[in-house]
Amino acid sequence: MTAIMASVHRRFALFASLLVAVALIVPSHLMAATDQEEIVTKSRFTVEELLANPDELPIADYLERAKGVLVIPSLIKGGFILGAEGGSGVLMVRGSDGTWSNPAFYTLVAGSLGLQIGGQVSEVIFTLMNDDAVKAMLKDEFKFGGDLSVAVGHKGAGIEASSSTNFEADIYAFSKAVGLFGGGSLEGAKLFTREEWNHGYYGDGATPEAIVIERRFSNPQSSKLRDALP
Repeated sequence: MTAIMASVHRRFALFASLLVAVALIVPSHLMAATDQEEIVTKSRFTVEELLANPDELPIADYLERAKGVLVIPSLIKGGFILGAEGGSGVLMVRGSDGTWSNPAFYTLVAGSLGLQIGGQVSEVIFTLMNDDAVKAMLKDEFKFGGDLSVAVGHKGAGIEASSSTNFEADIYAFSKAVGLFGGGSLEGAKLFTREEWNHGYYGDGATPEAIVIERRFSNPQSSKLRDALP
């Protein structure tokens, strides 16, 4: 019996060693990640991609002056007759020292009526150009439109056919998808806090304000995203 038990222990130890070896060998990007980690990584890719072609999409000038940024790496638009848009992303705020905060998680939801066929998946970046825009986004349910002006940073990219860099609007939307927000479809769109994602990524008490303004929470996994922003 002792010999049998010893054999079982040896096999278990070997199996455990193999699991450790596999964990060390398999690249981290192939291992399971949380939804939050995936959104953070995709948001970094979105920032890098939209910054890669300054002649096509001059977003760098806006980001350098922005007080905050909302990145939606996968905004899905589609439907027939009854259209809808939605996607999760991250909100980050620039501190007085010029550094970017850790990300707070949000979901954007919009709906519209009209003749719509097919679907579209787009990467979108909203630059928040003043403190009022940042404060508004931090509300539990921020609604686009109303007192804040929203425009696009490049002609043909969305809400308005304007490519000026006068920075007069409160919020600018950038996307490679031409006409993504055509016809004012963003009007009335709402931004919701993903409380469970914030708590899961940082811990209890991680509200958007505590994350991006007070900076009481951090996660090293978001460092590459913060570094990608100018």
